[in-house]
Amino acid sequence: MSAFHSEYLVWHWPIAFYLFLAGVSAGAMFFAVLLKQLCVKDAPHESGFIRAACIIAPITVMAGLGILVLDLTKPLEFWKILLFYNSTSVMSVGVMVLLVYTVLMFMWIALVMRPYIDAWSETRVPWLRHITAWLQRNEPTITGVLLILSLSLGAYTGFLLSALPGYPMLNNPVLPILFLLSGLSSGAASSLLGGVFLNGNPDGREVKFIHKIEIPLILVEIVVIFTFFMGLMLTGGQSKVAALHALGFGFWGVVFWCGILVLGLSVPLAMNLFMTATAKRKWAYVAATASCSLLGVLMLRHFILYTGQMTIA
Repeated sequence: MSAFHSEYLVWHWPIAFYLFLAGVSAGAMFFAVLLKQLCVKDAPHESGFIRAACIIAPITVMAGLGILVLDLTKPLEFWKILLFYNSTSVMSVGVMVLLVYTVLMFMWIALVMRPYIDAWSETRVPWLRHITAWLQRNEPTITGVLLILSLSLGAYTGFLLSALPGYPMLNNPVLPILFLLSGLSSGAASSLLGGVFLNGNPDGREVKFIHKIEIPLILVEIVVIFTFFMGLMLTGGQSKVAALHALGFGFWGVVFWCGILVLGLSVPLAMNLFMTATAKRKWAYVAATASCSLLGVLMLRHFILYTGQMTIA
């Protein structure tokens, strides 16, 4: 049986990229909010890391939606998903969350970038300043709801796979938690990587703040992965078969042990601890650590999607 082909395969690599990009957007927005509220309270629009998150979040969510639309059987009829909702459909509920999240995301980005928007619109479109003033008055509500929706979107990427019935590895209650945590990791990594490319200080307060959260996040993610597979093993039957197939010595076994556990989790954890212990963080260390985290999450999405469809109940 090929690593990328199975008689039971329903969803292919485009869905894995969609799940990855949605998680990156949710995670980047989550950390952007935390940075603004808890770390960079004055002039957040000048922070390279917040600016990076504000660029990455909309690009990734729009790219993910584009991939999802193109993967539909009838892509030109995607508008029906936006207008007709089914409260019992995971896909339909997810689209609703995604749309509201996207609207609030742009509103929050406009709040952060208000100094730039107001300066640009002063002589061109003065009425735009009334909108930014309204957003400013409602900032606590926008920020709070956006934070909840970013977490919901991160977890939804795991719930989406449960829409495939009869696959014991995917019908797992731990999967949304795992995808939420890995999505937050990818958001932190993308914000760090984008921030240093936008001339953010690699030894600045934003990097130190994110690393303080990222280290326990990686540790919890490792525990959740252990819980995920231990649950499958203890359940027995086809669940145990699915776990053994995934963790074996074939292609996906190598991806899991070398790609996800070593490159995606252990290396970033070790480098984060190293940078925390040293006196100064360097550009190359931050960029390399973030790149490893992103690759690890991308591999995790493909690993779960493909190995989860190789065994049916």
